[in-house]
Amino acid sequence: MKTRIALMFGGRSVEHEVSVISGIQAYMSIDKEKYDVTPVYLTKENELYVGEKIGSIESYRDIPSLLKASQRVIMINEGDGVHMVNHKAGLFGKKIDIPVDLAFPVVHGTNVEDGALQGYLKTLGLPFVGCDVTASAVGMDKYVTKAVLKDNDIPVLDSFIYTMSDYAEIERLLDDIEKNIGYPVIIKPYNTGSSVGISVAKNRSELSKSVDDAYLYARKIIAEHAITKLREINCSVLGDENKAEASECEEPLHTKDILSYEDKYMSGGGKKTGGSKGMAGVSRKIPAELTPEKREEVRSLAVKSFQKLGCNGVARIDFMIDEENGNLYFNEINTIPGSLSFYLWEPVGVKYPELLDRMIKLALERARLDASVTYSFDSNILSGAVLGGSKASKL
Repeated sequence: MKTRIALMFGGRSVEHEVSVISGIQAYMSIDKEKYDVTPVYLTKENELYVGEKIGSIESYRDIPSLLKASQRVIMINEGDGVHMVNHKAGLFGKKIDIPVDLAFPVVHGTNVEDGALQGYLKTLGLPFVGCDVTASAVGMDKYVTKAVLKDNDIPVLDSFIYTMSDYAEIERLLDDIEKNIGYPVIIKPYNTGSSVGISVAKNRSELSKSVDDAYLYARKIIAEHAITKLREINCSVLGDENKAEASECEEPLHTKDILSYEDKYMSGGGKKTGGSKGMAGVSRKIPAELTPEKREEVRSLAVKSFQKLGCNGVARIDFMIDEENGNLYFNEINTIPGSLSFYLWEPVGVKYPELLDRMIKLALERARLDASVTYSFDSNILSGAVLGGSKASKL
């Protein structure tokens, strides 16, 4: 019997549209002779929809019409497993009951990639592709990610984190950044992707604007030194904490100090010439022009970072090279990368359907291992428990 997969994309995130592109790319490439795949669209309110048009990218030109032609569902855990069923059961509506063996989230950004969706799926008892709850949450928090990797001797730039209470005293915050880092400085929301809210400041006026912009997208921001002579190198990793391998390396091309949202998603298809192809449409050099030694350093560090963070499935790790001294630094990890980084695997002989297949196998293997772990402990503690009163037993 085919494995029944709910391939999920969209969600309440600033990267919603990018996720739709990535999800439908995956849906078009997955081996449907081997898997029974249902595309599931998460609206910006995280409502789940299925239907004949959900897997067609053209349908998303008019989302209200798409939703009217589709059916809203919820996931429930019955005795025989997880099912997607009607959100509201009407007398004359189409009855929906779709059994699901595995969820495949192809989602980007906060509320979906950060462990929230993964926690929901885990609570349902539904195995899922990709990083678990902890690795997803850690990977989304740029500050925590660097703290973990720094503790494991992986080179990172020092970061300073600021909260909303710091923002309430903006002049003091700016003073602190100037004192600790100086210029140029890069300002980032602590938990966004796709370069949203990220900018480089070269003076106090630009810094104030950068801080204001970053706080639009998060409750906390990060400041770190901006490398002047910067090369950005990306590498994808496939596997789990026990065994993993690296893809080819790429050097994305950008028009500003950093790779912007426009560089990532508007440079390939373009606003005027056609639709975005997601990260697969970015202007880039593949393979990146690196010496054999530097290429191996990047790939080795990518695998080590992936495994120290406890990742699973496919991730993309972005590095920085300071051309003034040749130093290589970990920048950030994308635990569910745009387009699932399939374009980095094809040069090393892994076609997209095979990449998806291997991700699914990794998820099923983790589910088997999880099933062997004991999650309950029999005791009689409740038989004598009494609450209230001065003589109540202390638990």
